[in-house]
Amino acid sequence: MRTSGLLEFCAYLENTPLALAIQDSFWAVPIMQTLHILAISALLIAMLLINLRVLNFADKSDSISIVISRYMHIIWLALPVLLVSGCILIVGEPARSLANPAFQMKMIMLLVVIIISVGIQRIGSKNHGLSQPTGTIKALSILSLLLWLGIVACGRWIAYT
Repeated sequence: MRTSGLLEFCAYLENTPLALAIQDSFWAVPIMQTLHILAISALLIAMLLINLRVLNFADKSDSISIVISRYMHIIWLALPVLLVSGCILIVGEPARSLANPAFQMKMIMLLVVIIISVGIQRIGSKNHGLSQPTGTIKALSILSLLLWLGIVACGRWIAYT
């Protein structure tokens, strides 16, 4: 959605001292992109391990609640890194991100998948010995996997739109 207000905000943001410093720095964007990719990789692996266990495809020796508690902290540590690195990347090139439909879709999916992750974590923490997944947690896991695939696809698509 490219509204004139959004484009005006992007033009303003692009000319702030912080944005100019990021644009003039030869190292800021590559380092932030590297941190962003490493954090999304850690987060995706943790979510994949949780979701595969919930769907009975992996790590059946441990209960679902143990697997959730083992990997969920990685997700909650990676999200702030993604937030900070993503914000710095956005400030450096605001129009490339904020006015981009792929970026907007990515942010919507991210909000939904964070809510789903909280739901999965709550179900797992309430049922400490949960070894057989319920229909609810299975559905949340499938939706989570699909949303993460969409987030990664949209993240890559930002460069091409």
